[in-house]
Amino acid sequence: MKVYQVGGSVRDELLGLPVQDRDYVVVGATPEEMERRGFRPVGKDFPVFLHPETHEEYALARTERKVARGYKGFEIYASPDVTLEQDLARRDLTINAIAKDEEGRIIDPFGGVADLKAGILRHVGPAFVEDPVRILRVARFAARFDFQVAPETLALMREMVASGEVDHLVPERVWQELARGLMEKKPSRLFHVLRECGALKRILPEVDALFGVPQPPQHHPEVDTGVHVMMVIDYAAGQGFTLPVRFAALVHDLGKALTPKDQWPHHPGHEAKGAELARQLGKRLRVPHDCCDLAVLAARHHGDIHRAMELRPSTILDLLQAADAFRRPARFEALLLACAADFHGRPGYAERPYPQADRLREALAAARAVDAGAAAREATEPSQIAERVRQARIQAIRERLSGRGSAAPA
Repeated sequence: MKVYQVGGSVRDELLGLPVQDRDYVVVGATPEEMERRGFRPVGKDFPVFLHPETHEEYALARTERKVARGYKGFEIYASPDVTLEQDLARRDLTINAIAKDEEGRIIDPFGGVADLKAGILRHVGPAFVEDPVRILRVARFAARFDFQVAPETLALMREMVASGEVDHLVPERVWQELARGLMEKKPSRLFHVLRECGALKRILPEVDALFGVPQPPQHHPEVDTGVHVMMVIDYAAGQGFTLPVRFAALVHDLGKALTPKDQWPHHPGHEAKGAELARQLGKRLRVPHDCCDLAVLAARHHGDIHRAMELRPSTILDLLQAADAFRRPARFEALLLACAADFHGRPGYAERPYPQADRLREALAAARAVDAGAAAREATEPSQIAERVRQARIQAIRERLSGRGSAAPA
């Protein structure tokens, strides 16, 4: 029985990156022997055990054979006669097929160390095409490390798209990889890789459709909507924004893909169209509610938020109510961050001020400070209560903003 540290932890150690979790492969053992040594079995699809003291994962060396479409269509074979190299051969990329023995020696049968040094994402073998999730993983690693995809690997990815293998990805797994990719340091790389191999059009057609759609150059020096969205998500990543904010940044402009070409480069009404597309996308990929809800709000209201400096106090109140800012102030703050990313995500805008966000924060604080009960008591009829509270809030917003730039009359 021999134990080897494998996979991402070895890769990250070689890159000098912090290691969160270590995984191990055990060669020459049986499940019964592992349990006799105190390891606790946890694997459902193949033999995986938790160490009795460290609780790290130890998997028996295994091979796998494709028996059906999709990422679950594999038959697993685990036995004491499976070698370390056979186990490593089933992995996706050479940089993930490196092992380290108990003496610290590196075992690298597929050239992963050289690819790490060169910044290359290269598949281990022809079995790469059997698992469509690997397309997403390659794209995610490109976003994490900013590595280039080897031409022969990109060719295999295109082959997987053409064969329809990518169409068998289940929504939950697509979202899992997409969410992890959005949280990497340069998420635009994920989408560029997916687009380069043709998978983006199959997985996220709403995003793919944005490329080639022009915008008014006086507001968008980058012109192309797809390029703009990539800059927006990279800005959001650079600011360390949360996943809901980054997802909202990704889908805020989906409606521009529906604009008739004879109206280009202008996009009247794209906010309402985009909100519906964001809702449909979220439902299709089973996106968590916090991400989906914020995305719909950003798509629907980013135009109004960008115009906050010109809005009347009454219109600002309408915006706050439409965004449910009184009941959900934390979500409204996230909405402002997504809109700030939209503003800054274009050439030359990264350092520009975005006073719209502060203006709306001030307006919300003023409106929330209104004593609704006192305003209601001024009403002579119950039917007047809502209007009394509304007028008190408008007045509070007007007074608060009067010293912070022009405020149009109600």
